[in-house]
Amino acid sequence: MSNHWFLTGASSGIGRHLAELILAAGDDLTATARKPESLDDLAAKYPSQLRVEALDVTVKDDIAAVVARAQARRPVDILVNNAGGGVIGATEEMSDAEVEGQIALNLMAPIHITRAFVPAMRLRGSGRIIQISSASGQGSLPTSSLYHVAKWGLEGFSECLRQELEPFNLFVTLIEPGGARTSFSHNLQFASEIAAYRDTPAGHIRKMFETAGNELYTLDPQKIAQGIVDVATSDHPPLRVTLGGDAFGVVQAALQSRLAFLQSQEALARSVAFDS
Repeated sequence: MSNHWFLTGASSGIGRHLAELILAAGDDLTATARKPESLDDLAAKYPSQLRVEALDVTVKDDIAAVVARAQARRPVDILVNNAGGGVIGATEEMSDAEVEGQIALNLMAPIHITRAFVPAMRLRGSGRIIQISSASGQGSLPTSSLYHVAKWGLEGFSECLRQELEPFNLFVTLIEPGGARTSFSHNLQFASEIAAYRDTPAGHIRKMFETAGNELYTLDPQKIAQGIVDVATSDHPPLRVTLGGDAFGVVQAALQSRLAFLQSQEALARSVAFDS
């Protein structure tokens, strides 16, 4: 039987490739976008399979109605929280609006959307929840602190949720891509620069993002999308899937560094217990 997918951020990048693969496979898709007209060509090609919903995922009060319409059309089998975006700048350079916007878009939106779908999936005893995280959910760079806040938060939320929902045959999976060659890089925003950071690691990383070409974005979004489809439709999806050699290197280095640091502190960690 075909699946019914619910996909946020479907208008471009990995989301657009996912939408095309889902529809080509004969599945039904409810796709959300801030500009629904960006999916007019797919709607014309797949009129019976695709329903497009206008949704700014950061507007919490709009989520419930969109989810209800999708579920009324047909129960959703696979949720993909894909919408996201980044702001580059040292933490001090970020405005309050940029701080709150990063958390709203990259963390609170997937939390609210996921929670909207969980009750029905739990009652049905089946479902897949795919969270598009990032290698930035494991490693970190100066200039991306709020993006890391959101992605690290999404990782913790999803890891916990996986343990809660697996008894109901619901599987939560984090996808951790590296640098994909999509419009995401062109849509990066930059916080107002503070000159003092110019010759610091934050300033150097900012300059890298400002001037980077395709050499920083080596991953094929079509292949990433296919990997996501394969994972989402498997019998027992894993908790995490890292996609891209660059992502693998970032995650591996981050985990090895944290483990080495932890092991170096074992004696101190054990020293604070009550004496026997």
